[in-house]
Amino acid sequence: MAARGRDKARQWAWTPRQVAPGEPIATPPGLLGPSTFTSPLPDHVREEVPAAAAAAVVATADALMAGTGELLGTVRSDLVAPDWFHDPVTGRRAPASEFAFRIDHRDEDVTGNVKAVWELSRHHHLSLLATAYWLTHDERYAERVDQQLRSWWGANPFLSGIHWTSGIELGVRLISWAWIRRLLHDWPKVADLFETNQVALAQIAWHQQYLAAFRSNGSSANNHLILEAAGRVVGACAFPWFAESDRWRADAIAQFERAYRDNTFASGVNRELATDYHRFVVETAALVGAEAAAAGTRLSEQTWALVAASFDAAAALPDATLGPPRQGDGDEGRALLVDAPTLTPWAGMLDLGRHTVGPLAWWPPTSGSVLGPMVGALAGGARTASARPSTRPSCFPDAGIAILRSAPGDGPEIWCRCDGGPHGFLSIAAHGHADALSVEVRYDGVEILVDPGTYCYHGEPEWRSYFRSTRAHNTIEVDRLDQSVEGGPFLWSTQAVTVVDQVETDDAARQFWAAHHDGYARLQDPVGHRRSVSLDSRERRVSILDRLSSTGRHEVALSFHLGPLVEARLDDGVAQLSWPGRHGIERARLELPDELEWSTHRGEVDPPRGWYSPRFGERVPTTTILGRGVIGRTASLGSGLQFTPDHPGAGGHHG
Repeated sequence: MAARGRDKARQWAWTPRQVAPGEPIATPPGLLGPSTFTSPLPDHVREEVPAAAAAAVVATADALMAGTGELLGTVRSDLVAPDWFHDPVTGRRAPASEFAFRIDHRDEDVTGNVKAVWELSRHHHLSLLATAYWLTHDERYAERVDQQLRSWWGANPFLSGIHWTSGIELGVRLISWAWIRRLLHDWPKVADLFETNQVALAQIAWHQQYLAAFRSNGSSANNHLILEAAGRVVGACAFPWFAESDRWRADAIAQFERAYRDNTFASGVNRELATDYHRFVVETAALVGAEAAAAGTRLSEQTWALVAASFDAAAALPDATLGPPRQGDGDEGRALLVDAPTLTPWAGMLDLGRHTVGPLAWWPPTSGSVLGPMVGALAGGARTASARPSTRPSCFPDAGIAILRSAPGDGPEIWCRCDGGPHGFLSIAAHGHADALSVEVRYDGVEILVDPGTYCYHGEPEWRSYFRSTRAHNTIEVDRLDQSVEGGPFLWSTQAVTVVDQVETDDAARQFWAAHHDGYARLQDPVGHRRSVSLDSRERRVSILDRLSSTGRHEVALSFHLGPLVEARLDDGVAQLSWPGRHGIERARLELPDELEWSTHRGEVDPPRGWYSPRFGERVPTTTILGRGVIGRTASLGSGLQFTPDHPGAGGHHG
């Protein structure tokens, strides 16, 4: 609170520093000049980029040149000369000239959907165009980047408008600008765009000054703080053109290393316990390490070891098709975008790890990327770290994550994630969901029991609440209440505490997990919930046992959310499931406890039930199987998911 009070005082003290749109921009004070860019990519790196990855980038860039691209689930057709303040979701226009610290960016009536407004100004579409130039030397791409950067810089002078209201946005922009300059290095006009452009120099200095002064702190010191520090490191290393650059760089590296350590479990898992943010943060760390190395300095060995642990965790968690867990929030955030959207982010992140920390023998194979060779070359090659796991981990006790996985010889992989970790990070747990003891189950990479995803952050509060609610997850809801109490779209006023009681994953034939949580201890008549999950690899079965205890009677609801490919037929306490697989139609039987009354729901809106968000900004109907009933004192509810592959050679039982 004290830090935020100081920030508020500084914000108002900076009022005279605002530069209005159209106002002349002076040479930034402290400019050392003449400015030179000293960290281009070696020419040989282009040869290391897989042809398919390069072709995909060029195809994406050509669509952008025609004005078309997709951002956060919304197709844009206005990207030839975009309005940097337009919200394509609501049609509103965010403030462009108002003093930034007077803008309430949480009020959609003021800004529109602010995340949609901010996203384009991260300039990922421009880094893709710059990558296309780097790959082809076609100057059309460079000219478009030049036009749009000059447009943005002119429309967004210091502290004017919506794009100066959030530090993470400034941090990501600095990273994009550094790489745009690097990728355009062979373009004859690049120095006119950056080194000798007074407006560009002012913007770089303003971004550094802002981030040095205003830092996410307290309960907000999560991925925002990491990206703010990362932008500072990259900006100070790539553009060391100011008298304060050395001080900015040293302070930013120290800030980044503290923030990364504070945000990461010893196992390498990100403490926000939101899988997509794990990817976002570890990609950022690799970029920071590479940029520091290119500038002649290095992150500490301890930080690199933690980065390696984060990559190893990322390699251990996915299913057989590289599908990662879907735990917690995810908004597809990227610190840098140089690959086409056809490359899945998790595969791209693992390829980045191969080039920066080196793969272990058990890492899954991945297709190549553009990003990996680039960052690896800038870093000077992969850095090795000691004490990395010799075999693929299945449990991350500090994060409360357990992956139950069938043995390869028993047929297509059955993958099951069990959630027994903290609710989220710090007091607000901004990106956590009320999902204690929930499970995800996949068969040969196909989602059978799903985590619903995120869908939205701003603008649709009922949907934001639904996708992070207990009823949206594969767990038990008591008395129509969430396990944790929501205090706002990025705030939980109470947080369920989950304890893992037992994990057995050494025997590939039969694996077991058990945990409990205290989320309903807050009720006048407290209710305890314990769950155990077992996976029998040879029998091709996942069994779930829920035990509830109280002194009175309570309404309970047990939800099973099916993947979007799964069809279900409810028949006398059994749900017959089917879905298209690699060998034709696959089948399973979901056996449901008799103590509850069962129904199916799909695409309902009042209240929301039966929805799945494949990516941020999108939601599609899916089937939810819901059991309701009243329990008294104690109850044991047993469920079983029996897979019955029809094709020869699958192993297990055939139906």
